[in-house]
Formats: sequence, C-alpha cells, structure tokens
Amino acid sequence: MADLARLAGKNFLVIGRAGMDLYADPPGTRTENATRFTAALGGSSANIAVALTRQGCRAALVTCVSDDAVGRFCLNQLDAYGVDRTHVRAVAGEERNSLAVVETRLENCQSVIYRNNAADFAMAVSDVETVDYAAFSALITTGTVLAAKPSRSAAFRAFDLARAAGLPLIFDVDYRPYSWPSAAVAAEVYSRAGAMCDVIVGNDVEFGFMAGHPDRGLEKARSLIGDSAQIVVYKMGEKGAVTITHDGEFATGIYPTTALKPTGAGDSFLGAFIAGLANGRPVKTSVLRGSAAAAMVVARVGCAPAMPTGAELDTFLGQHPGPSA
Repeated sequence: MADLARLAGKNFLVIGRAGMDLYADPPGTRTENATRFTAALGGSSANIAVALTRQGCRAALVTCVSDDAVGRFCLNQLDAYGVDRTHVRAVAGEERNSLAVVETRLENCQSVIYRNNAADFAMAVSDVETVDYAAFSALITTGTVLAAKPSRSAAFRAFDLARAAGLPLIFDVDYRPYSWPSAAVAAEVYSRAGAMCDVIVGNDVEFGFMAGHPDRGLEKARSLIGDSAQIVVYKMGEKGAVTITHDGEFATGIYPTTALKPTGAGDSFLGAFIAGLANGRPVKTSVLRGSAAAAMVVARVGCAPAMPTGAELDTFLGQHPGPSA
C-alpha cells in the first residue's frame, strides 16, 4: 500500500492515449449536417494530463502516436498545454492515432470513434522501462490502455515499476467495450488492475461490469477497499457519487449546470479530484472539486480545452450553489 502523502509532489505520470477530436461546428450541429469542424486534443489520458496541468500540477504522458500529421497535431497540443511528452513515441507503419468525430449536443449526442490499428496500443514494455519513476508523485492510467497488447503488458510492467518506487497507483476504469476482444477478457484484466491500485474511480455501469452484474456495482466498489484500494469513487451520474475509504463512506451530489454535451466529465473529475488530494484537501472536498470541474466541462465546448484552471474552479465554487443532496 503506497503512501498517498506522496501526491503532494504534484508531478504525475499518466499512461494512455492522446488523440484528435473533431467537433461539428457550430455547437448543436449534427455530424451528418456539418460543413465544418473544429479540432482539439482528445483521448482520456491526454485529457486527464491537461486537467492536472490546468490545476497547477505537472503531468507527463506515456503513449505512442502515429508518425503522421494527426500524431504531430497531438504532440503540438501536448506542448501547448504544458504536458511533458518526453515518453511519447511516434510509430511508423499502419498504426493510426485515435480520431473522434463528436457533437456538442446534450440530447442524442453522437460520437464516432476511429481506433483501427490504434497507435497507442503499440506502446511496449521498453517504453515504460525508460521512465524514472522515483521522480513522480503517482502513476495514473485508464482502462483503455489495458484493452490490447503490447499496451496491456507495458501498463502492468509500469505498475510493477511504479510500486517498486513507492508510487500510488490511480486507476480510472474507463471501460470502452469496443476496444476489447471480449467482456470476459476485460473483466479478468480489470480485476487484476483493481487489485493493484490505491485509488480507483469509475461509474456505476463500469463497477457493475466488473462485478458481473449491473446491480452489484456498489458491492464491488466496496470490496476493492478490502482488497487493496485506499479510496474508491463510485460515480452515479446525476445521482452523484459514493466514496469509500478505510474510514467509511459518504455520498455527494452534483453541481447542476446547463450542459452542452455529456463528454469530458469523467476526465475533468479525475484531474480535479487528484489535484485536490495533491493540495492536501480532504477526500470529500476533493471529490466535490472533481464534481464541480465535471459540471464546468460539460457546459463548455471540447474536452481538453474545456478543462478549468484552479482559479476558474475556485470562482465556480464560490459563486455556485452547493451540490445537490
């Protein structure tokens, strides 16, 4: 069990994909009716890294991008957001970067994801073995990085190296069925990952999947505390979240907002939540900051560009009514 006090170093290693998001423009336009699009950095891990930097932390990304214009777009965007890409490798050949064509719409929002021969799945053990883990405060990864090999083997090797260096392991479940060969494989791999991590964040559907039944998600989340984790956050969308620790559990609500879209909430939640812990805030306060950041992002266009700064989040919390019950 790692010491979560190490988070105070505010320097995070994030493993997983960076991609290009294309948004039908102007907001509200359906993709099939669009004649123009705006581009932004995307990919859950890249979004989390941006969320952390916006909150005053440092973040380095470990992944692979395609050696083409889309891959270079991602590299340029990581630079623009201040994310360290020392450990991002460009791969030549048939691998291609993730590409998402999405809409800024709340109702019937369409998101078309292209992940054929995904470049991020080419991440190898050699990529994670060059990292100086002792320089970081924690390792953060999302479930997508585990969906295929060699990325899966590389991620678990990184887990071992990070644990050896005393780093807390933070896991965002982020289950995307289309990335996995089967649900059975995903459940087995997620169980292995969950048994190794100190902080686990997921939604009710994801924990229900891990439990093998949609009605047993909260039970599964609680069991992870007994197995390994120190903090588990069980998110329930508009119903808020239940956070479980060794000291017990508590429920929190959400910050109502006028949402433009449903995407980006999970990545912004994790970034602000971890930044809160890194700044020495109590777990409950950190969860509420994550919830507020999620409310801000769904009310803005894009994901990475929508991540709030620490000052913006403080202003929102100071002006917004308290969370729902």
